[in-house]
Amino acid sequence: MRSVFWDDLARDLKDSEFAREYIIESVRIATIDAVINSLDDARVSAGMSKAALARAIGAEAATVRRMFSTSRPNPTLGTLAEVAAALGLRITVEPLSDEERSMVTVPLQADPVGRDAFVQPRKDKGKARAA
Repeated sequence: MRSVFWDDLARDLKDSEFAREYIIESVRIATIDAVINSLDDARVSAGMSKAALARAIGAEAATVRRMFSTSRPNPTLGTLAEVAAALGLRITVEPLSDEERSMVTVPLQADPVGRDAFVQPRKDKGKARAA
């Protein structure tokens, strides 16, 4: 049995602007969660406390505790890179699968409400400029 939530979401996703924001936020949350969980797993495997990790990167212990404990972490890429390095890791970027690309990239590259109409090519050097 479907809930009202899923019915409402299905209806809302028909709006291209809503769908775009939903995709962006969903990808952002999933990406941050995956990175944070991987770093925390590596920290635990290394037997390193959150306080020791904070000392290793020269951060306040509360900063590292929040990063691993809050329900909505939003660390900077610099902080993630420092934590990863202290754990013998690095942060990398990988391509999406074909299925993910069709669900994420294609809708994000679509022109919502004629947005590209506001960008006109410049006559000099072919660069775009805002109208």
